[in-house]
Amino acid sequence: MAEVGAEQKPGVWETFRDAPAAAKTIMVGVVVNRLSGFLVIFLVLFVSARGFSTAQAVFALGAYGAGGVVGTVVGGALSDRFGPRVATAISMGVSGLLIAFMLVPSQYPLLVVASALVGVASQIFRPASATLLSDLTPADNQVMIFAIWRFGLNLGTAVAPLLGFALYYLDDKQYTLVFLTEAGVAVAYAVAAWLLLPHREAARAMAEPEDGEAESKPARGGYLAVLRNRRYAIFLLVAAVHTIVYQQYLSTLPLTVNEARLDIFWYTLAVSVNGIVVILLELPSTKLVQRMPMRLSIAIGLALVGLGVGFYGLPMVPLVILGGTLLWTLGEIVSAPSLFAYPAVVGAGRLKSRYIGSFQFAFGLGNTVAPLVGGWLFLVLGTSVLWPLLGAVEVLVAVAMLTLVRVPKKESPEVSAGTA
Repeated sequence: MAEVGAEQKPGVWETFRDAPAAAKTIMVGVVVNRLSGFLVIFLVLFVSARGFSTAQAVFALGAYGAGGVVGTVVGGALSDRFGPRVATAISMGVSGLLIAFMLVPSQYPLLVVASALVGVASQIFRPASATLLSDLTPADNQVMIFAIWRFGLNLGTAVAPLLGFALYYLDDKQYTLVFLTEAGVAVAYAVAAWLLLPHREAARAMAEPEDGEAESKPARGGYLAVLRNRRYAIFLLVAAVHTIVYQQYLSTLPLTVNEARLDIFWYTLAVSVNGIVVILLELPSTKLVQRMPMRLSIAIGLALVGLGVGFYGLPMVPLVILGGTLLWTLGEIVSAPSLFAYPAVVGAGRLKSRYIGSFQFAFGLGNTVAPLVGGWLFLVLGTSVLWPLLGAVEVLVAVAMLTLVRVPKKESPEVSAGTA
């Protein structure tokens, strides 16, 4: 049966305009949060400026990343237990205080612990905000609202380095103003979230008031209940594999460019092109993509990512790095909104935050291990085998998604009335 009203799904402006004030607060908060996300950009430089070695600085960054992976799981659990409003306020408030604290200790172990705790606290925000945003959005708008959410993340990520460097130079090449600005923004958003965001029950009533009674029942089983959904558990594993392949453009591609003695300008241009194209085209294209079945848009997009990654296996010249990047960027544009919306769509009732948290855990875990996997394959296989192999793996991921992604069907009121 075709989806009811699939042809009439709203566009970007309509989705944003019709979203309740709390949803707009989340979307604006995502942009502001990312715009002030200076810590991860400057952490290595900050630790090095404190007199510690490069290895120690990189380890501190690794502690931050590991904390972030844990934070997504904690965020899903806190959202489930206390609601996204409380989880968001805790995330932003605690991370703001910890970021400010990092300016104080001179002992390396304290810096590492603080980095890890900031990683945990700051990432609680993501599943919490995604859960509430989904709760506030009608089912037909889920893909588009997550495309808007991703737009905020991407825009903030692109502009944050420029703002951070401006603050760094404004503070006479010191990091105090950089970190205090991020800390202040985080605490301010914690207050705004507490005052402006609704309790989860109220959010669910705004989005689907007819389900209010069902949503009053407490969730049972936590993450174990999510993993008992075997199809979704396998989906998480496959999503992690996709993330490992996708992230190679940040870790293994520079090694390939260096080995081919290609000017680093072409690598930086390719990465910039990816960011610009995603920011400019993902939202407009989602107006069309959201009309497709989720499994189809995800599979087509990931297959294009695989083709683009495999393209890097050709002799590395400017046309190859730019052409491959454009190809997998197109795949990202097609697949990412549906891929990020799927956990919220398939999540059952109050377990939605756990579904979202588990997906973001898989995504974060893939990000963490991607440099290790890519570096090992680079050393063992060489670029002529590495990139075609990664491309083939990604195509297999796309095929698997055709089987794994299943959107629960809802009966229309007419059908329910006719069968009563």
